Amino acid sequence: MRFRLSLLATLLTGLAASSAMAQDAATTLHIRGLAATCANCHGTDGRTKEGSAIPSLAGMPRDYMITQMKAFKDGTRPATVMHQLSKGFTDAQIASVATYFAAQKR
Repeated sequence: MRFRLSLLATLLTGLAASSAMAQDAATTLHIRGLAATCANCHGTDGRTKEGSAIPSLAGMPRDYMITQMKAFKDGTRPATVMHQLSKGFTDAQIASVATYFAAQKR
């Protein structure tokens, strides 16, 4: 009986871990998808070509990017299109994308 309970506990723990890993993978994929929306202007993985007027996002400090995105969103930083695009992101999505790009190598 103890063996069966132990086996059941092990299986349940494994299922919970598997579910957590699947959820982490889905979250990571979702964040990468959000970040990919920036590629049209800011380049693949947030890397623009050298000399571009558009800044690279890869390696940009997280807090700086959050501050800038919020400024675009509330209209305090002038922009051509970023003020419109930023309004489509929640604060949590902005933080997630900022974390993603901060982790990328320049």
